Amino acid sequence: MDKGKFIFAQYMSFLPNRIFDTCIKRYTGNAYVKHFSCWNQLSCLLFGQLGNIESLSGLVLCIRSHASKSYHMGFGKSVSTNNLAKANEKRDWRIFADFAYVMIAQAQKICKPTTDFKLDIEANIYAFDASIIDLCLNVFWWATYKKTKAAIKLHTLIDVAKNIPIFIHITEGALHDVHGMDILNYESGSYYVFDRGYVDFKRLMYCIKKKHFL
Repeated sequence: MDKGKFIFAQYMSFLPNRIFDTCIKRYTGNAYVKHFSCWNQLSCLLFGQLGNIESLSGLVLCIRSHASKSYHMGFGKSVSTNNLAKANEKRDWRIFADFAYVMIAQAQKICKPTTDFKLDIEANIYAFDASIIDLCLNVFWWATYKKTKAAIKLHTLIDVAKNIPIFIHITEGALHDVHGMDILNYESGSYYVFDRGYVDFKRLMYCIKKKHFL
């Protein structure tokens, strides 16, 4: 068996298919699909991510170079730039978001705190911040940021002890960081770390009333 094919197939075998099927059914992701299923789409996207492939055409070209192994690698038999682009555009993104959070929850359970993190606190400690990702205005016209510039903002909650992201939310780049506090599902009894860009006393008071420690 080809080494690359074996490694990728082994990697995919760790993903819980039944849980992903539940996510698909929740949003009827495979409705009217004949060939290119949600699992095929996920396999293609993960292959591109692991291979550090930066474009859709590059991803399809690379997948086609493994045409004889496509079935065993989970790509299906109908991978093209057109059907992959349509799947990315039309299918409900919540299928993959829900599945990602299931995987993150599993990672939280098995990951151990980093050796250089030592605090006499038993509760979970989270850090929340936002990052600007610049985009081409001609292509991503919807990602409003500045008149001559497009961007998205990546709001990320990090488990500080285990150094893994447990929540990610993408918005337009023009949205102020403080609005990210409204989308968090706060865990009672845990510590949340914000920088001064999140100073909003009304929002902080809400957290205190709900017995969240800041």
